[in-house]
Amino acid sequence: MAPRDTYLLTDVRTRHHDGLVDVAVEHGRITAVGPGLDRRTPAIDGRGQTVLPGLVEPHLHLDKAMLDPGPDPDAGLDAAVARTAERKSRFTPDDVRARATDVLRRAHAHGTTRVRTPVDVDPAVGLSSLDVVLDLRAEWAGRVELQVVPFPQEGIASRPGTRDLLVEALRRGADVLGACSYAEDDADACRDHVRDVLDLAQHHGVPVDVHADFAAGSDDPRHDLAADIAAMTSAAGMQGRVVLGHATTLAGLDPDARGRTADALAEAGVGVVVLPPTDLYLVGASAPVRELRAAGVRVAYSSNNVRNAFTPFGTVDLLDAALLLGHMQGVDLDTLLDMGTVDAAALLGDDHHDVTPGARADLVLLDAPDAATGLLDRAPRTPVAELPTGASRR
Repeated sequence: MAPRDTYLLTDVRTRHHDGLVDVAVEHGRITAVGPGLDRRTPAIDGRGQTVLPGLVEPHLHLDKAMLDPGPDPDAGLDAAVARTAERKSRFTPDDVRARATDVLRRAHAHGTTRVRTPVDVDPAVGLSSLDVVLDLRAEWAGRVELQVVPFPQEGIASRPGTRDLLVEALRRGADVLGACSYAEDDADACRDHVRDVLDLAQHHGVPVDVHADFAAGSDDPRHDLAADIAAMTSAAGMQGRVVLGHATTLAGLDPDARGRTADALAEAGVGVVVLPPTDLYLVGASAPVRELRAAGVRVAYSSNNVRNAFTPFGTVDLLDAALLLGHMQGVDLDTLLDMGTVDAAALLGDDHHDVTPGARADLVLLDAPDAATGLLDRAPRTPVAELPTGASRR
């Protein structure tokens, strides 16, 4: 069913209003929010449920999902990369499409309306997975918006030919340029990797998404580059256009070093996405969310991987990731809700993602009396634009 783009959602609760309100939508944008709006527009009865802006996954690997290798007693980043590289050598377009579609269906059913997806690009897999995900971007438009990120998981200098593939991926329509700041042979090569990606991104006018600092308590200098990336971001004039994923090394720094790095990231406008399921499984820690936010860094969370060597138990339910982060770091429910909606969308370039006039109406009904209860219960979610007029689905 094609999503409806003009309607009136009646009798719902929001995080910003006392009592029941209506939400008017015209041509896919919210035009008014308040009680007793004009009901001549075809109406969807919200039946007292809670409406949220769609959940946002700012870091979700579709191409490597659902490989289901089971847990590894010797789990670690290098082992996960190696196990996945072996599987990658046997990927086919039909295989990638089937697994990615499975994950998108699950994400959509859990209320996700936007996804930034890194897709591995290297001489072994070429651009075949990327082409599949670009096709899925068009196929899922109107239900889940995809931002496609060509991602050099195994390095650029260490995998000759990868840089040309990144450029070709942008020519084919990729939205964001990926980097992997720990993937080269030494710290200087890793810095060159990031500088090269920033230069390419600036030339092509796209943002940058970096898999960064994926360790904790490590003395490997390749895994302590967040402050360097902040400085390089400012030098490249890319402030506000760079996001770091993982950044788990921050968890192992002393408080003064963490504070200096957080201040550097905030000054450069570099956002951070923590990946609770993977960070906990492979490293045992996530970047310090409350400290980063207190310094002014925009922080979100995401599922990262789903049932593969990086995250054997992934569910692609963003509320699972939220509650895991809450347990790990004591982040409060309101902040968790902001991080999974408003903040995540801002990292994807939309600073106006909320149930407010002017925002895009990718709205989700949460079958709960309030948002906090819905998060705790992981209540059922339904995309509003796909409901028939007359009554909501419960």
